[in-house]
Amino acid sequence: MTDVVVGLDLGTGGVRAIAVDLLQGQVIAKETRSYPLLIPQPGWTEQNPSDWVEASLDALFDVAQQLDGHRAIALGLSGQMHGMVPLDAEGKVIRPAILWNDQRTGKAVDAIEATIPPQELIQRTGNPAITGFQLPKLVWLRTEEPQAYARLWQILLPKDYLGYVLTGESVTEPSDASGVGCLNLATRQWDTDILNALNLNPALFPPVIESTAIAGRLKSEIATRVGLPAGLPVVAGGGDNAAAAIGLGISSSNLNRGSLSIGTSGVIFAPCQRPIPDPEGRVHLFCHVDGGYHQLGVTLGAGGSLRWYRDTFAPNVPYTDLMDMAERSLPGARGVLFLPHLSGERSPHLDPDTRGAWVNLSLAHTQPDIIRAVLEGVAFSLREALEVISAIAPVHQLLATGGGARSNIWLRILADILQTELIAPKAEEGAAYGAAILAMVGVGAYPNLEAAFKILPQDASVVQPQVNAVYEAGFKRYKLLYDALKAVR
Repeated sequence: MTDVVVGLDLGTGGVRAIAVDLLQGQVIAKETRSYPLLIPQPGWTEQNPSDWVEASLDALFDVAQQLDGHRAIALGLSGQMHGMVPLDAEGKVIRPAILWNDQRTGKAVDAIEATIPPQELIQRTGNPAITGFQLPKLVWLRTEEPQAYARLWQILLPKDYLGYVLTGESVTEPSDASGVGCLNLATRQWDTDILNALNLNPALFPPVIESTAIAGRLKSEIATRVGLPAGLPVVAGGGDNAAAAIGLGISSSNLNRGSLSIGTSGVIFAPCQRPIPDPEGRVHLFCHVDGGYHQLGVTLGAGGSLRWYRDTFAPNVPYTDLMDMAERSLPGARGVLFLPHLSGERSPHLDPDTRGAWVNLSLAHTQPDIIRAVLEGVAFSLREALEVISAIAPVHQLLATGGGARSNIWLRILADILQTELIAPKAEEGAAYGAAILAMVGVGAYPNLEAAFKILPQDASVVQPQVNAVYEAGFKRYKLLYDALKAVR
């Protein structure tokens, strides 16, 4: 029998379970299951935690069925950050979970910042109050759904709720907890001064343990359902971005290397050893799972912008064909600029109401120009975030992941606009893989993360940046768009 570790990543679109060989780092089995996204009102996004549970148990069962000749020794968790799962005293879910990209909490953000100045929040927690974070959701619940709030025993983050179902233990860990909005980054524990000022009971939040700590053990009835051993250690794990970084070998011990993810959103992840926030809160500062910290720059509409374009203007056209068309245009898209604020924007504007646009269109422009402008606009948006990050935690190399990183032209555009070396891993298993690595350390199979990193795949292709005067001029014009278009909202 060879030992494997299971990683479980609770994403927005679905859950992914994988089994990873302990000694070789190879993925032995993997399964995904999807669940619906609920949009009860414009700007609201919710999911039913019961859907998460059923999908997760099904995925774990299917993975377990593929483990003949292998023995599972641990399970690690990862998941979408910032969501709120409210539980009553019996551990039952009170209402659907409110997700990371939900924008209903604008008034709650204002109420928090009227009590605690944004600068104090940034210094204590690394971030201002943000509509997507969990803390404003709790304030919203108290104001808008007082009957639900009256029943409240505890609120959990999505992956921690899944851990609660699997083990019966309610805990969290610093990487996910630092996206709540009230974790003190210096102590890596809940900031009771903030909670007391907001008249919130700290007991509403679960204990914070280390990311590699054992959160609990698999309950016997769950073990029977999924075919894994009863009592299997379940390791706390990490928020999706931090766990994905671990799966790429990115830690606070190597500050030269970060990551760039081009999924629905675009994310730049830069590790740092001390909690130094951007004074204006334009990028996020979170705890990393290795005891350090990381800067996070987010553009909400990265791959999502390209998907919107395809769904709206080129339905059923394969993405590869869209990329081929973009290559028929020129760097700079012949003057067309695209602002990818289709879902509002995080970094560096923190503005849920900003909207997207194409600018400088003429009769001479073609579909290839329009598509290339989308790719370049996403890259310009990420460069705005990277410029803020680089003043605090400079990185010289970014591991490029996500669906967008599989496009050679988009990688080239990103490298040239970001002026940063990009490395595209040959294989990339995402946050579930990082959760498995964390679980390996959690059960003592490896003494620390650096030792576990030695089993990670090493093959990768490198894209070196080239200086392009057209992009530099385009970026200067791009930076004018946000303020220029405010007047026409």
